[in-house]
Amino acid sequence: MIYNLIALLPGLIALGLSVWVVLPAPIAPLLPLSVGAPEISPWLVGVNGILLGGYLYGWRQLGAGKLGAIALGLVTLALILSLVPPSQWQRTNRSAQQAMVATLGTEYATLSTPLIANQQRTAPFSLGALVGGIQPAPIRHHREIPFATPNGVLLSLDIYQPAAVGTYPAVVMVYGGAWQRGSPEDNAQLGRYLAAQGYVVWAIDYRHAPQHPFPAQLKDVQTALAFLVQHAVEYDTDPTRIALFGKSAGAHLAMLAAYQPDALPIRAVVNYYGPVDLLAGYYDLPKPDPLDTRSLLVDFLGGTPDQISDRYRAASPANFITADLPPTLLIYGGKDHIVMSRFGQVLAERLQAEGNAAVYIRLPWADHAFDAIFNGLSNQLALYYTERFLAWALR
Repeated sequence: MIYNLIALLPGLIALGLSVWVVLPAPIAPLLPLSVGAPEISPWLVGVNGILLGGYLYGWRQLGAGKLGAIALGLVTLALILSLVPPSQWQRTNRSAQQAMVATLGTEYATLSTPLIANQQRTAPFSLGALVGGIQPAPIRHHREIPFATPNGVLLSLDIYQPAAVGTYPAVVMVYGGAWQRGSPEDNAQLGRYLAAQGYVVWAIDYRHAPQHPFPAQLKDVQTALAFLVQHAVEYDTDPTRIALFGKSAGAHLAMLAAYQPDALPIRAVVNYYGPVDLLAGYYDLPKPDPLDTRSLLVDFLGGTPDQISDRYRAASPANFITADLPPTLLIYGGKDHIVMSRFGQVLAERLQAEGNAAVYIRLPWADHAFDAIFNGLSNQLALYYTERFLAWALR
């Protein structure tokens, strides 16, 4: 009896973790589980497999009784759940390859990053990277460079440069955080990674809502771009080859800045799970809705659509779709209940309908902010195609 009670506990823990591979978080405090579980699913498969083997051995040797049978069932279910992302990976990677070829042509796979010593990932997934992490080559890093003081708010940026002096394309990185929080340091790991590949990464800041409602954030991104052009030579940057890269709210701002009629010449946009149509997002809510989408939009824009519908339209990248926009890479998680993947798909289709280059990649198991696990299942695949997209667009 005591053996059975003890045996039940690991099965409960295993299932308690593995269930978040498929369940979306109903409330914000559970988001780390919902985001992280799919990304470490290969680890969960291994642990659950070991547990299952132990249960089967104990069953045969000792006889586990009713509680043991329950424990065996729990860990079997946990193993099945943890297998969901790995079982979808091959098909997802194949779909991503097809999307890249359809939009960029077969040549995209032969292009390398600007460095002679190629730092690109050689495969969309590496077990060694999952275990040991992704370690970039040495780079140069400049922190907290002031670039503007709008309304008394000091804005600064961080710059990540390749180790060797030269002239390199720029990747302007815009952090997420529901337009309310964050800093240029939030994407330091990605900044170092891209700098090691031969890009000068400008990680910029912007004012936060609700103290500073839209369009303050867009103006700050535009100011940072103007600062880049003015100081390009100082930081080894080619101002004619600029890509905007954003995540979540940062992806929204990156798209919005790049799609403006009077935008600087931007060569590419990378959008990780960014909002695209704020009016539709206000009414078409995810279920569950762990961050209370409507309250975030009201704080960002300063009111409801009934009060300021024009501002919702002006803040929506979907309303600026024309021909001759920069090529756009859109990567969304199919499990995302903060910015649903179908919004990204619709935007990609609209971009393509206007003759623009747009690649849409959906990761069916991934939640919002999947790249928080930098060496996880989703981010490894996302990085593989992102670096090839940038090499193609900024060549």
